[in-house]
Amino acid sequence: MSKQMLTGSFQLMKSLNRSAILNIIREQGPISRADIAKLTKLTPPTVSNLVKELLDTGIIIETYQGESSGGRKPTMLDINSERFYVIGLDIGSYQIKAVLANLNGFIVKKASFSIPTPINNDRLLSLMIQAVHHMKEGIDDTESRMIGIGVGMHGIIDVDNGESLFAPNLNLYNIPIQKTLEKEFDILIKVENDVRAMALGERWFGNGHGTDSLVCINIGRGIGAGIIMDGKLFHGHNFISGEIGHMTIDIDGPKCSCGNYGCLQTLASGPAIARKAKTEIGLGHPSILTQLVGGDLGNITGETVYEAAAQGDPLSVSILSQAGRYIGIGLTNIIHLINPKRIIIGGGVSNAGSLILESIQDTIYQRALTASAKQTEIMLSKLGEDATALGAVTLILEELFATTSNA
Repeated sequence: MSKQMLTGSFQLMKSLNRSAILNIIREQGPISRADIAKLTKLTPPTVSNLVKELLDTGIIIETYQGESSGGRKPTMLDINSERFYVIGLDIGSYQIKAVLANLNGFIVKKASFSIPTPINNDRLLSLMIQAVHHMKEGIDDTESRMIGIGVGMHGIIDVDNGESLFAPNLNLYNIPIQKTLEKEFDILIKVENDVRAMALGERWFGNGHGTDSLVCINIGRGIGAGIIMDGKLFHGHNFISGEIGHMTIDIDGPKCSCGNYGCLQTLASGPAIARKAKTEIGLGHPSILTQLVGGDLGNITGETVYEAAAQGDPLSVSILSQAGRYIGIGLTNIIHLINPKRIIIGGGVSNAGSLILESIQDTIYQRALTASAKQTEIMLSKLGEDATALGAVTLILEELFATTSNA
């Protein structure tokens, strides 16, 4: 299938009835045409015609003969998940993580690319293009098998235009990601904030599966949230929903890079945890952290604090527990504001696992308003370091399997 045919096929797949059929096959396949007709309430001839069109695109396949209910055995249908690919890019502070995944979210290939310094818009875009070309290498017939490219980018994203308005950790503005990648690859491009992409990925393939009401928290260099309400990502009026790292927790707390004081990320992010450890050791509190970094306190990171805590270092355990309390206060505020069914925690700080999760849960239990709110499900990310890149893949899958369309 040529690229032009694939583009046309993608548009064909997007009509409302075809998408409804695709979704049912994705969720319940292998499934018969008759059962699809029952579930969609479309007439059997309509289902047969639409199924034929979808078979022609290669997006679905006939598998085996099902059980007969009195007549001819039905031919079962399933998504041809290994026929097509999606590339997902996670644009972070220091590197681009790239994955090539099939329609089931199975990662076929992944790689990382360091972001050089200094960096500007053109150099970053060139690196993205390089990453995509690298992911396509060695895969047979990628031109006809590639559905699209999803990008999860930290900072403020104009989702409608696929533009990065502000990437604070890179100090870059107005990066035309969608426009540039479309010009280079002539394929569907979707761009989203990294944590919102992560939330979508968790809902499809991780610990958010099966719930339409969840908040995904990424705790690393900064702290952000992706909010899903009624099964849909919530962006807010100016695309800044989920910036919980700038929720004020302590009005007398440290100054944040945003100019305010006592923001959550000044108290519980990876750098905040490292900064607290350096301060406490400087005040004379003993810790094996000193040995872990060879006596150079400047090398202490959030990760080394976790490593020390895992070895039973009292200071590190205390620092992570305190960070957990701050995060728990922030999450309690989210529970009172949005009341999600589930909160999923990802990012580097989440690697501390039970060392931080217990403190978070205890704080929520102490502070939440009602008995049911106290029991809000708090879970760690299932997708780990691939969460944002796989979430970027899911941006394309959401478009492909969308049940609404202008077509």
